Amino acid sequence: MLKILLFRASQWALVLLPCISAAQSSALSKSIKLPPELKEVSGMTRMPNGDLWLLNDSKNPADLFRFDPFQKKVAEVRHLAARNYDWEDLTHDQAGNLYIGDFGNNYNKRQNLRIFRYHLASGRLDSLPFRYPDQTSFPPANTSDWNFNCEAMVFFQDSLHLFSKNVFKGDFICKHYVIPITPGKEVVAILRESIKLRGRVVTGAALSQDGKTLALTGYIMGKKLGFWPYTRASVMYFTDFQGSWFLRGKQHRKRLPKFGVSRQFESITQWDDQHWLAANEGRKPQVQRIWRLNRKKR
Repeated sequence: MLKILLFRASQWALVLLPCISAAQSSALSKSIKLPPELKEVSGMTRMPNGDLWLLNDSKNPADLFRFDPFQKKVAEVRHLAARNYDWEDLTHDQAGNLYIGDFGNNYNKRQNLRIFRYHLASGRLDSLPFRYPDQTSFPPANTSDWNFNCEAMVFFQDSLHLFSKNVFKGDFICKHYVIPITPGKEVVAILRESIKLRGRVVTGAALSQDGKTLALTGYIMGKKLGFWPYTRASVMYFTDFQGSWFLRGKQHRKRLPKFGVSRQFESITQWDDQHWLAANEGRKPQVQRIWRLNRKKR
């Protein structure tokens, strides 16, 4: 009798899970103001248990923030025994590890690129130093060759996948590198593929829970008539790719919310099958926010 009851309970759980997920999504605000301590948010990821973790970029403490989007407040802060040289993105694996991309490289001259791995349950911290296979000068002589900055990363299967951020006056080529996970030993990243993303430089990345959709955030900044500032920001979804050849998939681009000028979006993560979350940094007169993006499962 007990087995029958447990079986029926598990059946009801399977029926109720989509309803609970839908209810959570409807309860989640379309726009959530982040607190001052997350003014320069540049990385965000949602764990399998639902926890949402965020980080700030350079010139900020080496802190990880667990943020409650329903209560709209920081629920926990983890201070890491590391340096935030230029943290730019955050991702996770199924073993409970967070991966912190300390690979911001605006001037293309860094030779201490690394990814920190932090295990949430044990507090274990180690690092994965790496270098690019196609960079031989630091920085390259021509600024048109400055494409060794990175602000976007995902974990897939047993490797980390990085997506380069081209300079605004470059050719908008985004390069996809693969890094095997070998802590402590410097590895040479593998250049997998590249793509031209017209009018966008890549600032964040996330992979769907089923591994079938890659999302990249990107924007462009400039001046009209030589003095009037403008920006445009988008999320680019890639689907129908084979294996981890993400950039060979079908691309669908969607404009991100703007106010006068577009916000500086630098992070994205999947919330559920139909929704993603994207976050922008705080830049006056705009404030740092998380935005709920609607997207039906394809």
